[in-house]
Amino acid sequence: MKNVGVLASGNGTNLQAIIEAIERNEVAARVSLVISDNPGAGALERAEKKGIPGICFQRSSYASREEMERDMVEALQKEKVELVVLAGFMKVLSPYFINAFQEKIMNIHPSLLPALPGQNAVKKALEYGVKVTGCTVHFVDEGVDTGPVILQEAVPVLQNDDEAALHQRIHAAEYRCYPRAVDLFCREKIKVKGRRCYLYD
Repeated sequence: MKNVGVLASGNGTNLQAIIEAIERNEVAARVSLVISDNPGAGALERAEKKGIPGICFQRSSYASREEMERDMVEALQKEKVELVVLAGFMKVLSPYFINAFQEKIMNIHPSLLPALPGQNAVKKALEYGVKVTGCTVHFVDEGVDTGPVILQEAVPVLQNDDEAALHQRIHAAEYRCYPRAVDLFCREKIKVKGRRCYLYD
């Protein structure tokens, strides 16, 4: 069972999905630390309710982003975290942080990457008139949503969809995909070769 650290800025619904999957014995992991950059984050409340340590690192308290990230890395290493999971963490991570956890940082994005990277992916899907979108779990590299793809799930775009309705269905897909990807990593069932992830479930 591997130790997982979760970085979240907001409500923490993906964190909740992972915690619940662990409780159902569907994920061979332990959430050992939750980090936020927002003292009011719902993710910190969710962690507290489950007895999981939570720490807030505010950028305004540091002279530089690197100083803040050094403290974040130290906190994660202190808890022997082997996988860092980004669950709505609204800060871009520096090369320093990424190198500290090379191929050990996961993110989830609300589109089928490489389509619609960056912000407002659900809004963009509706504006482009795509018929299918979805979610992607990928490893984090130094680009924006460019790391190797681990899992994807397609979500149809319905004719009467607005942003909220489509986002809700994508979230449901995320809550299935993210715990599965974490479990695959923790059971050492993912091999990265170049840009491709090979899964051995």
